[in-house]
Amino acid sequence: MPRTAFTPSITSRPTYAPLRPHPAAPALMLADADGAEALMELAAADPALMARAHVIYIPAGAAHGPGLRALGSAMYHEAPSFAAATERFRKALTDARMGTQLYLAGTEGLIGQATAEALAAGLPADAIQAEHRGTIARRMQCVHCKGMTEDVTTDPFTCAHCGLVLFVRDHFSRRLGAFQGVCVDAETPGILPETQEIRA
Repeated sequence: MPRTAFTPSITSRPTYAPLRPHPAAPALMLADADGAEALMELAAADPALMARAHVIYIPAGAAHGPGLRALGSAMYHEAPSFAAATERFRKALTDARMGTQLYLAGTEGLIGQATAEALAAGLPADAIQAEHRGTIARRMQCVHCKGMTEDVTTDPFTCAHCGLVLFVRDHFSRRLGAFQGVCVDAETPGILPETQEIRA
């Protein structure tokens, strides 16, 4: 899966540069689905990196687990979801030594949530790298009920929590690791725009 090139029109969206190895530093790596390919490319660029790496991988239906495990990281763990991996990730952040580099790879939802956790744990922003791989689906927060809907690919979409039909705003909240959705027919109830695929 190639890197995703996003349009520059969403200025609030973080920049997802390719991962670059940080020589001699401890590494915490978190990836989901095709994000594993970015970690494998990172390991190919600096094979010594994996001996200092704690890898947490969320396969999400992808078949990269065996290849990622075979890289021989110091610690390797798979989890079925980010929610299931969160406690392990938080513990790894708490135990991180000075100079630890955090490498995130995969979907925008994973990157956003993990970055928010890392910053809350006190990891410096310049110690966090991220590379987007895979779907361009968005993690959306409903501004009305505050519920999060994962993997949104259309605009408008229906909030999974309150059922409102929401407009996909092109504003990314780094605090929440999500875009924002606003009721699309608040002024004209029942009159909805045509559904379209969201753009990168």
